[in-house]
Amino acid sequence: MDAVRISSKHCRAICDEVGERLRQHLDGNLTEPPQSIVALLRELELNEREAPSIAPSFEDMDACLNLVVG
Repeated sequence: MDAVRISSKHCRAICDEVGERLRQHLDGNLTEPPQSIVALLRELELNEREAPSIAPSFEDMDACLNLVVG
């Protein structure tokens, strides 16, 4: 299938219209998520707090830079 190219102005207008229609459709239909989803979200939040960072420390980056530069 060939890609359709549209301008950023038209893309923004399409996104705005889709968003507006979703808001109209969902306004009266908001309900609480199922308890199973709430429990999974809480578990994810706890795991993220306890998980080590995957970003290198400044010391690690400095050591790596020193290896590369000199």
